[in-house]
Amino acid sequence: MSSAAVEGLDLPAVDRFLAARVPGYAGDLRAELMTGGRSNLTYRLTDGVSTWVLRRPPLGTLTPSAHDMAREYRVVAALGASDVPVAPAVALADDSVIGVPFAVVGFVGGTVIADESGLAALADDDVRRCALGLVDTLAALHAVDPASVGLADFGRAEGFLRRQVRRWYGQWERVRTRELPDVETLHARLDAACPDESGTAIVHGDFRIDNTILDPDDPARVRAIVDWEMATLGDPLADLGVHLAYRDPAFAPILGGAAASTSDRMPATADLAERYARASGRDLTDLGFPLALAYFKIAVIAEGIHQRHERGDTRGDGFATVGEATAPLAAAGLRALGGPRSSKGQP
Repeated sequence: MSSAAVEGLDLPAVDRFLAARVPGYAGDLRAELMTGGRSNLTYRLTDGVSTWVLRRPPLGTLTPSAHDMAREYRVVAALGASDVPVAPAVALADDSVIGVPFAVVGFVGGTVIADESGLAALADDDVRRCALGLVDTLAALHAVDPASVGLADFGRAEGFLRRQVRRWYGQWERVRTRELPDVETLHARLDAACPDESGTAIVHGDFRIDNTILDPDDPARVRAIVDWEMATLGDPLADLGVHLAYRDPAFAPILGGAAASTSDRMPATADLAERYARASGRDLTDLGFPLALAYFKIAVIAEGIHQRHERGDTRGDGFATVGEATAPLAAAGLRALGGPRSSKGQP
């Protein structure tokens, strides 16, 4: 921790903000950047007595509707009254404090497993238990009645899949750095085949192992789900599709080539889907479209990170390989739908 200047964070302004809103705040705020650039910037804060996590949008030009701090904060605050594990909500700031909105939540201690080295300390049985525990937690999130936690108006579930296809292609047009025919073909096929929603649930939008904090003594137990910036009301199978797509080795370059979710030690995608079906009671017969949509979405996210890295707007290590994921993810999306890839090939 350091009280020195931290890029992207006006510490004196945050100090004043916390002093006015947090009972017992001790002052002398210190901060360090925990992650930066793939999504929102995340900082660990402490006054020497308590510890918090602050999240703000990334540096540079942002795509419309992305990095909505108020939405992220609202869903975390609402789920605090449920059995879904989340960090305790503390405060939300508009852009008048540091120039951009930010959210502050309590720090949750535990284990975050991002890459294969994080799995190395676990026995094979614990790796499997961890993966199945994540699926159970996702099913528990989808079981929450949005109205029961004040989120009945958190999104429009009807037409969700169609809006997702449209939204992520709009993002693609803003962030692409090159021509990738498979992305265009995947979008066209998703647009043509878009079904009705399978149901309505609170969806996380980016549920994977490193967006959770695990109990160090029991890796099957999730202490908190984090990174809620994409949360909304929508089709729960779209959320499952994202989680399953992260199991594909095509995702690995986004986390530097050794993502925990793509490890051979993890259960097969079919095993994870079967666990979700049992835990949720949902019919997974038509999982091809949600899975293909997930690949499309993650491909666009990868390209957006790649674009920010090319502009110099990312902070930290591990961004040089992210752009390598975009084309393979699009190709995987086409395979999920069935049928050939683009005849134009990939550069």
